[in-house]
Amino acid sequence: MTLQQMEYIVAVYRLRHFAKAAEQCGVTQPTLSAMIQKLETELGVKIFERSSQQVVPTDIGKLVVEQAWRVLSRAKKIKDIVEEEKNSMNGLFHIGILPTIAPYLLPRFFTKLTADFPDMDFRVTELKTANCKKALMRGDIDAAIVVSLDDMDSFEHTTLYYEQFIGYVSRNDSLFSSASIKSSDLPGHFLWLLDEGHCFRDQLVKFCNIKSACDSKTTYSLGSIETFMRMVEAGQGITFIPELCLSQLSPNQKELVRPFAIPIPTREVVMLTTKTFVRHSILKAVVESIRANVPQRMLKMNNTEQRV
Repeated sequence: MTLQQMEYIVAVYRLRHFAKAAEQCGVTQPTLSAMIQKLETELGVKIFERSSQQVVPTDIGKLVVEQAWRVLSRAKKIKDIVEEEKNSMNGLFHIGILPTIAPYLLPRFFTKLTADFPDMDFRVTELKTANCKKALMRGDIDAAIVVSLDDMDSFEHTTLYYEQFIGYVSRNDSLFSSASIKSSDLPGHFLWLLDEGHCFRDQLVKFCNIKSACDSKTTYSLGSIETFMRMVEAGQGITFIPELCLSQLSPNQKELVRPFAIPIPTREVVMLTTKTFVRHSILKAVVESIRANVPQRMLKMNNTEQRV
């Protein structure tokens, strides 16, 4: 039984597809299949049920994969400890990031980061908060850029910046004539909100006390801030955007922007890692790169803002 075989069965388990797993692992499908079959023979069990339509792990296969996942995670930790001791700035560093942060933050720093550290293989995956936490605990990612919430005591987190929520109001909505938005103004308006499970939505619903947000006939749930912005621009309703989005707006789009009245709802964006994380040199470089490429005002909260 080898680490390579464990890597293959974990990839198949995650992707439910031999060809895709082989591509991810950088081998041919026949090679991957043969290595997995060899492992099954060695263990005397069938790890996967194979059919023309799908690949499904057997009950014992799930247990085998779970243990393989843990072994791979610990093997990676050994490599990470050695690289950190050598103060090495090479290897793979996998970052998870929220979909409501990625489009507005990544263009600011990621290209420069990869240029500054050409020997590092930085990879990014968009995940919701719950999936970021699971991926961190499993060792699928090294760190995650998320929003600070109350249930993160089992992780280490480093503050990156503070970001205000901004209103985006269609010209046909009565709030378009207002200079700012009060949370008490929102009931009765046509709101475009993200699906449940997005902390961006959940924090707004809580702060603005949008009652019955899930059931309201004037509240629609899709999945993309960009989609909602196009709907507002077409003349319907109100949505909300993160502060970093402002720099990407055209002059016409900026006419639809309305700040919240004081206190302004603000989210704390953090870098999340496990308590056993060891590659602090790389993490420090990523954190510094992010902080250097967001507006300096956003590095601290001011007295007009309220953390949500």
